[in-house]
Amino acid sequence: MSEPFWKTKTLEAMTTPEWESLCDGCGKCCLSKLEEEDTGEIYWTSIGCRLFDAGNCRCSDYPGRLAKVPDCVKLTPHKVRTLPWLPSTCAYRLVANGDDLKWWHHLVSGSRETVHEAGISVRGKVTALETDMESVDDYFDHMLDEEP
Repeated sequence: MSEPFWKTKTLEAMTTPEWESLCDGCGKCCLSKLEEEDTGEIYWTSIGCRLFDAGNCRCSDYPGRLAKVPDCVKLTPHKVRTLPWLPSTCAYRLVANGDDLKWWHHLVSGSRETVHEAGISVRGKVTALETDMESVDDYFDHMLDEEP
């Protein structure tokens, strides 16, 4: 039996379908984050992007997200290696670091529900969408103590 693609290919060598399949569907990328200007420290919030479907932990318009949400970040191998806010559980980050996928990842478990069953996703943890925020100060009411 051959090794799975994420163990034999670099991020750069993956096909588009392989790359897209690495997303574990946790939804953490789609949460608003605050950055301390002086220190660069990242603070997580429980606020989802305006396109985030919190029930499914998916973007409601993935193909059109970059046009509709100007600050949406399209992940690339370079960004995966340099973005400080990618979650520690992120499959892209794990593979980039030479680590294996976790048991709950759908490519390992065979089910897209295990990420939710394991409590890794933000399903049930999103308290608002960014469209609900009237000012930047409103974000502070939704700050989390740690990465979700």
